[in-house]
Amino acid sequence: MKLIDLKKVKDGTYLKNYVLTYINKAGRKKEYEIVSRRELKTPEDIGKKSSGVSIAVTMGGKLLLLREFRMGVNREIYNLVAGMIEDGETLEECIQRELYEETGLSVKRITKILPPSFAAVAISDTVTNIAFVEAEGEFSDHTSENEQIKPKFYTREEVRELLKTETFSSRCQLIAYMFAEYPW
Repeated sequence: MKLIDLKKVKDGTYLKNYVLTYINKAGRKKEYEIVSRRELKTPEDIGKKSSGVSIAVTMGGKLLLLREFRMGVNREIYNLVAGMIEDGETLEECIQRELYEETGLSVKRITKILPPSFAAVAISDTVTNIAFVEAEGEFSDHTSENEQIKPKFYTREEVRELLKTETFSSRCQLIAYMFAEYPW
């Protein structure tokens, strides 16, 4: 398989739509649609730079989960603190800002930042990092009027119960499962 061209077909406020032209394993030319948060000029630009972070936050042996409304699925789901890196901002600054904006908490310590990974390989070239953070402070609302976020810390047993019945983002579900079953 070989990607030979890309063409932007829509330039939205947050997402740009592209049609990729490639040669399949049978030697035929095919097209595939993706979205990107970035401006792509050539096929080599795809997935080049991390655009955001998902943050696994603990405090006092409990895991922070956000219950938030997500427009893309038209429902509340459990999610991690997450957000996009702003121009000129370091990954560590983004972690601190997003944690504060979404919960009012502060970063006590960043324990690990994993290398960049693809967030939705079937539809997007979005690359993000996953960070593990210990937090401190009290909850306070600093969200925008376009966000509906309810943060709460959960014990391992509470997380096990949520995993049986509740809807999660995929990264959050994996982090929650690992927290509940393999203490870290």
